[in-house]
Amino acid sequence: MRANKYKMKSEVWVYPGQSGNWHFVSVAKKISEMLKKKFGERARGWGSLPVTATIGKTSWQTSIFPDKREGVYLLPLKASVRKKEGIFSGDKVPLSITIRL
Repeated sequence: MRANKYKMKSEVWVYPGQSGNWHFVSVAKKISEMLKKKFGERARGWGSLPVTATIGKTSWQTSIFPDKREGVYLLPLKASVRKKEGIFSGDKVPLSITIRL
């Protein structure tokens, strides 16, 4: 495994709001703490970290964002990724993120 690549399994959830279109997974607390310690000083706007995310056979470039309330990073799941991989809210998905700094 590359030094900046992290694997985990996380549950898909929908951001509470009117549209219900924003789906996320939360990066594991232990990994989030490690990422903040290792890369926090190089974070971009809103504390985001650029990543390449992979679920199943689908990879895409995006950013993870800190959730100060929960103390974890959040990974947004694009509709195209959810459709390709057959992912729905409540599904527990294996994924990997590679930090791109």
